[in-house]
Amino acid sequence: MIESKSNKELERKIDLYVNGKLSADEVDELWAELIQDEYYMDYMKSVANLKAVIDKKQSKASNSNVHTFQKVIRYTAAAAVILIAAMIGVFNMNTTGDLSVSPLNQIGLDVVRSAEGVPGTVTNEVIRKAIKLATEGEVQEAISLLQEELNSTENSQLIAEIALSLGSIQYNNGDYLASVKNFEKVVSQDNVNLLTLEKGYWFLGNTYFQLDRLEEAEAAFRNAYELNGAYSRVAKTYMDALGNVGVTASE
Repeated sequence: MIESKSNKELERKIDLYVNGKLSADEVDELWAELIQDEYYMDYMKSVANLKAVIDKKQSKASNSNVHTFQKVIRYTAAAAVILIAAMIGVFNMNTTGDLSVSPLNQIGLDVVRSAEGVPGTVTNEVIRKAIKLATEGEVQEAISLLQEELNSTENSQLIAEIALSLGSIQYNNGDYLASVKNFEKVVSQDNVNLLTLEKGYWFLGNTYFQLDRLEEAEAAFRNAYELNGAYSRVAKTYMDALGNVGVTASE
């Protein structure tokens, strides 16, 4: 039942997030929770998209009769339960009853927080445009735009940010061989901020995992864990799970 999944504090954070009322640190903490909980990741996407629809309708017809935002959220959450019940989560139980992990199905391209569909924390205009194109289904155009931008800059932080977005789009498109190269590029840069580096290792680990390169995946998750940031807890879960697989295989 929905009540058994209810987390009012997390729902409150999500509501603040989609309304742009969380600080950068609070956003990082929220994402660390959401990447471990597919239900609330989808819940947040539904709320964000719903808010965008409502904002658009209100701007066109301010006198229209629109239900309150919180009431609509409850209906959205109920519908999300039905959809999520058919999905494979990040965490699964195998046939022996042991906890196992699976690579991410999709990498979130920083969910909608503005009228343009791009989060305010993304400041580079090319990356903003590429994210918008990718979310609208113009994937190849987004990839070409980022590749061109990547070849035209020498700034380490910007290279890492572009490669992170490019690799994420390629990952979501199922091109893991291309995405792994870009995530490797992220973690090979000097003088990049901690969150960018941490995301690079976390996404790199998932990409290696998709390619069945499990030892490399474990090493990438270990690097993410050792940075002791927003992804540390979930990275340790993956690191330990893959480590156990390695021990079992060697016995």
